Amino acid sequence: MIHVTSISNPRLAQAFIDYMTTQGIHLTMRPANEPHVVELWLEDKSQLNFVEQELNKFVRDPLNERYQAASWQTGKSNTPLQYHNNLSWNTLKSQSGPLTIAITALCILVYLWMQFAGINEVMRWLAWPNNEQHLELWRWISPIFLHFSLLHILFNLVLWWYFGSQVEKNINTAKLIEITIVSALFSGWAQSLFSGSHFGGLSGVVYALIGYVWLTGEMSPGKGVSAPRGLIAISVIWLFVGYFNMFSLNIANAAHFSGLIIGLLMGLWDNLRKQKN
Repeated sequence: MIHVTSISNPRLAQAFIDYMTTQGIHLTMRPANEPHVVELWLEDKSQLNFVEQELNKFVRDPLNERYQAASWQTGKSNTPLQYHNNLSWNTLKSQSGPLTIAITALCILVYLWMQFAGINEVMRWLAWPNNEQHLELWRWISPIFLHFSLLHILFNLVLWWYFGSQVEKNINTAKLIEITIVSALFSGWAQSLFSGSHFGGLSGVVYALIGYVWLTGEMSPGKGVSAPRGLIAISVIWLFVGYFNMFSLNIANAAHFSGLIIGLLMGLWDNLRKQKN
């Protein structure tokens, strides 16, 4: 038996096993020493190269419908593994990092502050600096904590948690700090050119993470980060929705677009530099 890989999600591991079964290859799943982690083992050594090629494709797009279809076709309902609720607080905490949790908590606290004190009062302290506030250095970052509706904050925090956790857990916290600060500055500056200091939200950082994670998953799948292509398509469509004002929504288009661009550039720089080294 040959150890192929370890996967931190038993359900996704089972989907890959089911898909490989449709390719005539038998993999065995075993619990690892770490909680929620399973190991995949291969019986036939001669099939290892093909399995590794398919695994690279799987890592890039684990939610592709071909894996779900394979599970419907060959999957079994009985398994020796005990699946845990992935939506529990302990599981979410174990799959994220301190910065992911801290930014989430700050956004929630500022949102509650806005509900009690009023939007204008909070923006008086946290909005992008005007001509007289450039030395108030926190203002260059603090607009990412401002959210103006429940839908606004929920949308941003779900995507922040999904992509930020991948970067923090699979690369490191320093990289997530770098992406957050650079994209907050760049997207905030770009948006201020169009709307002054009257904007806010984490979406510029979120779009930077989408671009960075997607490009890194395509160029360096071994890093363990990936973005489903369907989500990338939705994100691009949402950019067009904002620019053409299809639903009369007040969207920070410049922050979204500039965040995506800076995320792609940072991803390109990091991955090309790694390949050159």
